[in-house]
Amino acid sequence: MRFNYLVRTQKGELQRGKIKATNRETAIKTLQKNDLIIIKLQSDQKISFLANDMVIFKHVKRKEIFVFFRQISILVEANIPLVQALKSLGQQVKSPYFEEIIFEIANNVNGGMSLSQAMAKYPKIFSNFSINLIKSGEVSGRLRESLNYLAEYLEKEYYLVSKIRGAMAYPAFILSVFLIVGVLIMIMVIPNLTSILIESSQELPWTTKLIIAVSGFIRIYWWGILLFLIVGFFSFSKYKKTEKGKDYWDRFKLKMPVFGKILQKTYLARLSNNLSALTKGGVSIIQSLSIAGKVVNNTVFQRILFEAEKKVKTGKNISSVLEKYDEFPPLFCQMVKTGEKTGKLDVLLGKLSNFYNKEVDNVIDNLSQLIEPVLIVVLGIGIGILVMAVFMPIYNLTGSF
Repeated sequence: MRFNYLVRTQKGELQRGKIKATNRETAIKTLQKNDLIIIKLQSDQKISFLANDMVIFKHVKRKEIFVFFRQISILVEANIPLVQALKSLGQQVKSPYFEEIIFEIANNVNGGMSLSQAMAKYPKIFSNFSINLIKSGEVSGRLRESLNYLAEYLEKEYYLVSKIRGAMAYPAFILSVFLIVGVLIMIMVIPNLTSILIESSQELPWTTKLIIAVSGFIRIYWWGILLFLIVGFFSFSKYKKTEKGKDYWDRFKLKMPVFGKILQKTYLARLSNNLSALTKGGVSIIQSLSIAGKVVNNTVFQRILFEAEKKVKTGKNISSVLEKYDEFPPLFCQMVKTGEKTGKLDVLLGKLSNFYNKEVDNVIDNLSQLIEPVLIVVLGIGIGILVMAVFMPIYNLTGSF
């Protein structure tokens, strides 16, 4: 929000201006911290009900976050004061919600908070990984380096996720269209053909009887099917949020054909990138393992990293823990072991991250080519069954005249 103010300075001079803040109280605190006596403070912004009250609009896109960190790292590297850099970026973002948060962070930093403390107030936007990496940079005096590592990490993460979603869009679209067309045929076409086939009094193949039965079931109980799908979707979504459900789903994803290997390499790229960025940013290896475990977003890998954290505290090596699990290939374990022996763990973790990112890129680039033959076979079988079950009896009927 933007407020017009009229204030008096300590020298007795009157000043007019505008200030951005999330609310009136924050604006008052900011002005008072600058030793200004407030005479008048009034909002000049018409607040949209939809933009400010509906929760759906209170969301910051992943791209906006990594662009924000990229820009602030450049400004800090140019020796621009942190508060000034934050306010400058707040004026550039397109999201009103994110703009408010940035100005709130700037006000808190101006009031004496560290950048990590100010960002920690918004855990839904700034991850635990980001906050800890910034905190480490503040403690070690390497905030510029930490912001650079963070910007690079978030940028890689964003493009990796975008690439995976893009590769999955084509097969998802094809399957969706196939299902929609199949349902429409069952509801609109099959009933008209059924009356013709029944009147012919000919013996129908079992496939034709099955298609007719399915068509009749869908037409009569469509509401039940729809209700079942909706309830099933929400029940499964709720189950996935439980500890047991998330664990089962995460293990299932890693065992899926083709996609399991892609996800495994994605997690390996993510956690090696996390560990590399954290250790380069000055975070201890024990704390790095704890943070990486929390943000890897898979309970299987999370348990392994937490176990490694406990073993490292007792003096064991990370590689000795990772070697016991099939989720970590021999190459990964060997590189970690070499890094521990040479004292260059952060460097070798960075190389592992680059290697697995390239592996994932190559698989994703070829994913559409791998899925396309499978889709053709599935669609061909579906169309073949439909033709044999419905149109062949009609062809036989017309041939008998």
